[in-house]
Amino acid sequence: MAESLPPAPRRIGVAADHGGHELKEFLAARLRAGGCEVVDFGDRQPCPEDDYPDFVVPLARAVARGDLERGVAICGSGVGACVAANKVPGVRACLITEAFSARQGVEDDNLNVICLGGRVLGQEAASALLDTFLAARFSGAERHLRRLAKVAALEDRRPTP
Repeated sequence: MAESLPPAPRRIGVAADHGGHELKEFLAARLRAGGCEVVDFGDRQPCPEDDYPDFVVPLARAVARGDLERGVAICGSGVGACVAANKVPGVRACLITEAFSARQGVEDDNLNVICLGGRVLGQEAASALLDTFLAARFSGAERHLRRLAKVAALEDRRPTP
């Protein structure tokens, strides 16, 4: 008998600075329309002086605590959001620009935060990547668990913020 997959994530957090605000608003509305509970960590309005860690880090902490099933972090390029999210132990964030990594990152690496570039991805492309990310499930294969245990061991040696 085939093992059934867990249900699709339904509690999703979103966060963006001014460079990702417009895309965050679009994706959040799309997720809500699809029946997801969306927790918005801001930015509530685009402000050129805002800083992505102020929004991304609280999102990442909520994902790490298990308050959210997955997270979506957006800045202008997605790079800064990815750097900030990965500083939070328990978060596995990746800048995603194509579908293979959106799926494989979850299946093999248990990716729990997708990072997108609000200035480099259009709404249609970002929607497709987010759909792929949310549809994917971690395989739980022994080799992936072993690798993730090594990553977690690195996190344990880091000072807590």
